[in-house]
Amino acid sequence: MGALIPQSTIERVAAANDIVEVINAVVPLKRVGARWMALCPFHREKTPSFNVDPARQSYKCFGCGAGGSIFGFIMAYENLDFPGAVRRLAERAGLVLAEDELRSGEADAAHGLRRRLIALHGEAADWFHRQLFKNPDAQVARDYLRKRGIDAQVARNWKLGYAPDQWSLLRDWARESGYSLEECLTAGLVVSREAEDGEGGGRGRRSTYDRFRDRLMIPIHSESGEVIAFSGRVLAADAKAAKYVNSPETPIFTKGAILFGLHKSRRAIIDAGRAIVCEGQLDLITAFEHGIHNVTAPQGTAFTPRQAALLKRCCDEALLCFDADAAGQQAAERSFAALLEANMSVKVATMPAGEDPDSMIRQQGVEAFRARLDAAQDFFDFQIERLSRMFDLEAPAGQAAFARRLAESVRLVSDNFLRDAVANKVSARLGVGPERFRDLVARTPKRNYQQEDAAVQLAAKRAQQAPPLETPVEAVRQLLALALDDPETRDWLRLRPDRETLLKAASGGRLLERVLTGEFQPGQPASVNAFLATFEPRESQLLSGLDPAPFRARAEIIREDCWLDLEEERLLRRRDAAQQRMGATGMDDDELTTLHGEVIAIQSRLREIARIRASRKSDS
Repeated sequence: MGALIPQSTIERVAAANDIVEVINAVVPLKRVGARWMALCPFHREKTPSFNVDPARQSYKCFGCGAGGSIFGFIMAYENLDFPGAVRRLAERAGLVLAEDELRSGEADAAHGLRRRLIALHGEAADWFHRQLFKNPDAQVARDYLRKRGIDAQVARNWKLGYAPDQWSLLRDWARESGYSLEECLTAGLVVSREAEDGEGGGRGRRSTYDRFRDRLMIPIHSESGEVIAFSGRVLAADAKAAKYVNSPETPIFTKGAILFGLHKSRRAIIDAGRAIVCEGQLDLITAFEHGIHNVTAPQGTAFTPRQAALLKRCCDEALLCFDADAAGQQAAERSFAALLEANMSVKVATMPAGEDPDSMIRQQGVEAFRARLDAAQDFFDFQIERLSRMFDLEAPAGQAAFARRLAESVRLVSDNFLRDAVANKVSARLGVGPERFRDLVARTPKRNYQQEDAAVQLAAKRAQQAPPLETPVEAVRQLLALALDDPETRDWLRLRPDRETLLKAASGGRLLERVLTGEFQPGQPASVNAFLATFEPRESQLLSGLDPAPFRARAEIIREDCWLDLEEERLLRRRDAAQQRMGATGMDDDELTTLHGEVIAIQSRLREIARIRASRKSDS
């Protein structure tokens, strides 16, 4: 898949990202000499064995063997494919990928606007955050947070803020900071309307004002951690305004494609193998800050197919933890459809009446909340109980409605065993034969949701079908390390007249041949890592782990010695094969003479190689 992204683009993305900065953002690194070390994020250990080499822009764990380039780290840590890793790093660096690298003027303008909007949102988040701590009018927001059990450190962790109760304070700050009014409008931070008669100079003249006023501000981040939108919660208990005001969709924000908090919780979700899905942002923050890190929340009341596909990249199970009210239960039902279509298993944790995760943790403690999570039901058990309370199962009409509602959900299930299990449960509740319910399911139209990401399936299938990794012999390992690092060595190897013959015969020779014919600049980390990203992941990891440092000072001698090793190994195999054939019965005299001459020539070359080595040894 990496071939779809031009090599020049991959190199530019690699050059724009420093591997130490990228890894240190998620794994605390400590400098040890010229390298950086940490506890490995890919396996449990007590003593750090995870190394990051800034000179080579690579990482290596000597405990579990994980290693590779900056792309490989993002792929492994965030569970992305290669194009996804390139795009994530491009977003981090403020780059926009164009598949053919020939952006039109219109695309260039869109690229520039996107970067400006990301910068504006980041600075606006800082501005709101300062208002929360320094503006006297923000006392109402500080009191609200204190009442919700959110202290100053938690507010800093999530960069919570306050929008002052003024009509143009943010707009004026943005203009003074160098952002145009049109950029503020496009970002959704400022709202426009036409003035009525007598306002602002007469009808038809546009007036603008801040979208968020007197609200607690919650930044919404992209997966890579950039602020791309806001959610503003009303603070006055008796306010007639909407409880939440959210950013509109913009060139950098699509509501149905973002999961709140995923930039912090992705790794924990991957490690746990499941995601706890809350309904509200403050629910998530409270759970996260009380040690429940594998948590996320949709940007709304229920999952969209795009959000479900996003979550599927991280885990296989979703545990829905929505409010106990009717709206929360309906959201769980709607979310199930999207999650099941993404091939995820779904459980539901019910909250006590009148409670949500935030209030329950604050009033009963996090262990009580964990107990609710541990007691989560399979979705169909939850649905059967919920619907049996909604419909009168003693009446035929209630039974029919109950069965139809369940049939809609069961129709989404592709697993026949699970279908049969649910059919048995439903029929037992209704007192009818399971075949009648199965017939209803078969006649129920299947709702149209996105299927599991075909590209992810294909990548997984290819990984399962990949052939065993060819382990290079020591001579090839050293030549690979030098060819990736030293332009002179690579040129020398390219000019060997017997290159094709020797590399075909050597274990790992195919990798070396690809390195010799590849388009990259040896010794330039961005170029090398971009080139290695085009290899199969196991090969890329092997090549990234090669260290040329021990060979640099004697590169000329080492490459010649290694080449002699490859030649000698091939000669020995040819000699043994010839001698074996000479011992076979039925050989005529001409064949024996030819084979005898071949063995003599091979022996002569082997003696010459031995003399060359002896001469070098005496010279040293």
